[in-house]
Amino acid sequence: MTAEALLDEREVAVLRWRCRRGLVENDLFIERFFQAHGAHLSAAQARGLTALMDLPDNDLLDLLLRRKEPSGDLATGEVQAVLEQMRARA
Repeated sequence: MTAEALLDEREVAVLRWRCRRGLVENDLFIERFFQAHGAHLSAAQARGLTALMDLPDNDLLDLLLRRKEPSGDLATGEVQAVLEQMRARA
C-alpha cells in the first residue's frame, strides 16, 4: 500500500482560500481543521474537503454540528474522514 501524496504549500493555500465561507460558525471549524492538519494535508483530505465546500453553508453547518450525516454522493470515506477531523475538539 502506497502512502497518499501530501499537498505542497501552494496547494494548501489555494484549498484554504477555497474554504472561505459566509457563516462564521463554519469558518471556526475550518480554521481549527487547518491549524491541526494544514501542514500535512493529503490529496484524499483535499478531495473530501473540496466535496464538503461544494455544499451550501447551512448544509455544511448541519454536518459539522452532527445534525445530519453525509448521504448520497457525499457519503464517501474521504468526506467522512475529513468531517470527523473537522468535528474533533482540540
